Amino acid sequence: MGLVAKACFEGGGEVVGIIPAHVQEKEILNKDVTEMHIVDSFHTRKRMMVEKSDGFVILPGGFGTLDEVFEVLTWKYCGLHAKPVVFVNISGFYDPLLATIDHMIGTGFSQSWHRGLFRVVEAPEDVGGALAEQISLPGVASDKL
Repeated sequence: MGLVAKACFEGGGEVVGIIPAHVQEKEILNKDVTEMHIVDSFHTRKRMMVEKSDGFVILPGGFGTLDEVFEVLTWKYCGLHAKPVVFVNISGFYDPLLATIDHMIGTGFSQSWHRGLFRVVEAPEDVGGALAEQISLPGVASDKL
């Protein structure tokens, strides 16, 4: 995440850190941020992430990444936000997860339109286009993103 934050700053962006207090002792804190918020729980962290974000770029990650992305997707399909979500499927990292989502749809546990809640790109340089595509979707007001 430090490399992502550095690249963001170099591109003129802002970096907002949000970390639960009980995790800050176990994780290495990146002090090079525009804002740092120490919060009481993971739930508060995820709520703040949705409030403060314009969109979500999902890089390869572990359990925490999956927890966060599925909450963001669930909130999106429930209409709690309309922000773009993009998986960066580097070297096919997310292929098994995408197959699972397709299986959930195929077996009727998820609706087919849920697959449209996000985009998938193979390389980081394709993220911008995938974000822009979702912002200009018909029926999605860009001022709500």
